[in-house]
Amino acid sequence: MTTRQKLVVIGNGMAGARLVEDVLALDCDRFEVVMFGDEPYGNYNRILLSNVLNGTQDPKEIFLNPLAWYEENNVTLHAGKKVTRIDREQRVVYADGVEQPYDVLVLATGSKPFVPPVPGTTLHGVFVFRTLDDCRNIADYAKGKSNAVVIGGGLLGLEAAKGLMTHDLASVTVVEMAPWLMSVQLDEAGGKVLGQTIEKLGLKALTKTSTAEIQGHTHVTGVKFADGSTVPADIVVISAGIRPNIDLAKECGLACERAIVVDDQMRTSDGHVFGVGECVQHRGMVYGLVAPLWEQTKVLAEVLTGTAPEKVYTGSKIATKLKVMGVELASMGRIGDLKDTDEVVQYSEPARQVYWKAIVRDGKLSAACLLGDLGPADNLMELFKNDAPVPERRLEIFFTAGSAKKDVSLADLPDSHQICDCNGVSKGTICTAIKAGKCTVPSVGKATRAGTGCGSCKGLVKGLIEAVAGAVKADPSEGWYVPAVPMDKPTLVAEVRKRGLKSVSEVFRELGTGVDEKSKMGLASLLKSLWNDEYVDERDARYVNDRVHANIQKDGTFSVIPRMYGGVTSADDLIKIGVVAKKYDVPMVKVTGGQRIDLLGVKKDDLPKMWADLGMPSGYAYTKALRTVKTCVGSEFCRYGTNDSTALGIALEKRYQGFEFPAKVKLGVSGCPRNCAEATVKDVGVIATEGGEWEVSVGGAAGASVRKTDVLCRVKTQAEALTVIGRFLIYYRDNAKWLERTYDFVPRVGLDTIKRVILENATGLWEYFDREVEATIAAYRDPWLERERPVYAGQFEDAKTVALPMLS
Repeated sequence: MTTRQKLVVIGNGMAGARLVEDVLALDCDRFEVVMFGDEPYGNYNRILLSNVLNGTQDPKEIFLNPLAWYEENNVTLHAGKKVTRIDREQRVVYADGVEQPYDVLVLATGSKPFVPPVPGTTLHGVFVFRTLDDCRNIADYAKGKSNAVVIGGGLLGLEAAKGLMTHDLASVTVVEMAPWLMSVQLDEAGGKVLGQTIEKLGLKALTKTSTAEIQGHTHVTGVKFADGSTVPADIVVISAGIRPNIDLAKECGLACERAIVVDDQMRTSDGHVFGVGECVQHRGMVYGLVAPLWEQTKVLAEVLTGTAPEKVYTGSKIATKLKVMGVELASMGRIGDLKDTDEVVQYSEPARQVYWKAIVRDGKLSAACLLGDLGPADNLMELFKNDAPVPERRLEIFFTAGSAKKDVSLADLPDSHQICDCNGVSKGTICTAIKAGKCTVPSVGKATRAGTGCGSCKGLVKGLIEAVAGAVKADPSEGWYVPAVPMDKPTLVAEVRKRGLKSVSEVFRELGTGVDEKSKMGLASLLKSLWNDEYVDERDARYVNDRVHANIQKDGTFSVIPRMYGGVTSADDLIKIGVVAKKYDVPMVKVTGGQRIDLLGVKKDDLPKMWADLGMPSGYAYTKALRTVKTCVGSEFCRYGTNDSTALGIALEKRYQGFEFPAKVKLGVSGCPRNCAEATVKDVGVIATEGGEWEVSVGGAAGASVRKTDVLCRVKTQAEALTVIGRFLIYYRDNAKWLERTYDFVPRVGLDTIKRVILENATGLWEYFDREVEATIAAYRDPWLERERPVYAGQFEDAKTVALPMLS
């Protein structure tokens, strides 16, 4: 029996997970650690949510600790379980059927979005912006919409607006009650500069504007303001601030004011209960930045482990560097907190949208904001954090300090100087990692976390590597196909073929550095494309969508999309779909942008029965494969059509259905240059031209990224089009990086290179391409046939929650 104390942490956000990391780093054997998190995920970097919304980062890239980390570190995580009660007398927490005793309890419950009390906030199309699911829901809902309104002109509101701009909306309007944007970080002049900057980016900002009502019946249609004016809106994102999440603490009787009151050792009014993060109030202050959170968790970990039992937290100085809408911004202190005796030093350069302001109080830097150019930021941060006297010639606050050579400044900085504000990483910690051989920016980030937050300090990390190690080494992992196998794609493919590796586990065993969840899907897709029928399918290597052949939705139900080749269906099939939708009480039947019918809200255990009743082929709305071939009616019915686009679209879809690629692939075929099938924004587009020819183009996109296709060639017949497209698809399949869409692949490889390979046979691979096409076609099996013969028990049953191992 273990004698370890039970440490229970409520909250799996950045503060809660960081505390556990700090505790394990100091004494991994002291506690039996149990965590509860409302979200069904590991711990992720909330600072990077805006990158997920704007499509520059995949959700999986922002995870700090995936679920496997908890198991590897003997931490029991109850993911997706909400704690409903704390019995402080018995020292037990309760959560969805779990009773968890504790010796030490830490509340890291964070904050919740503030939703203003105006009518209409419950309409469809109204979102808050706080979690990974919020990002996904906003991004999904924004598809096909025209007008967006963001309520809140602070940092998160602007980032949400920036993210929405990438989703093809006609207008994005930011609404802010204060007289200027980012009123917490900027003064009026700075806010004006920021307003001018975002206006140039195509955003509209309404300041001094109060929202009175969000309009609509079931779905949002507009926003009405206090002055009676309105703006149209198909989607509204509320980012009007946050409030500490203290309901649980109040219910169990802990002392709370604006947040949970804690002392200098982060102890609440109960000696067995502690608190860290945005949910706590320390010396009257509530913090919403990550740097104070790290300082709090570090102190609490030392106190709890006994490493430094007398350690105290005395508060944090608020200073941060941000990138808002592509605009550099540094903020420290409270710029709006001005006394009569303060000295104000300002510099502006309107042509470059540069604005600097510093407030000097008693000869020291009390607050500052820098916008548009962060040249002096590091030195001002140093003055601010160390309470150092500012230069007697106040001008030197900006110019003498800012003009110092960066390399010299880095070398001269003390080891205690904080380089990464997001993660609280000092120069000394980074230099230690560099001296231990971490000589790339990613490897330093992996060892210390520096640069893994907002990323604004990566330049400083690179400078330190150059100063300490002489030069930054190339990072070979950037070229690896998947993280757990240290090989680029050609080398990996060659080794897999040479060794006859036909399952993911075999590749991990012979070529990998360990089993890695992030690598499984990429390997599974690659092996399937290499081996076709010989591939050994291990279902745990697949995402849930690919295990049940349907797309999981936010409420845990699935969508079913029957295949409609070329977007063509029949009266009988339409009737059949309608009958099935009624039989299974499908809550929404929707026509998709890819000319298919989407049955949304299907229970998992209904999937096989529905597929049997439909009796139609699988319409791939999941996995990395050919999705749809969109067509217009072409010459068969359209008076402008010059060729039979429908027939070619059907032929393409039937030929390449089931082909798997590093990323999803969509095709379009238009019967004339009017391009009604929008073929020029597809992975492969075909347009009929005057004279009966087909123009084939590649590398287009119309989602989070928009790119017009590059013209590959013209061909005279449908058969030629099928051949050329097949060769391109195999070339893309074999040479693209995992998750690399054609709109990135084509410009990376170069259109000239692709033409030489596909059109001129410069590499002599035509025969191979054609053979691979035929072999893949021969190996195709409709995955929905598994309805009759499930591959494993429980394949189509609702997921059962399995607790991670408990220590005893």
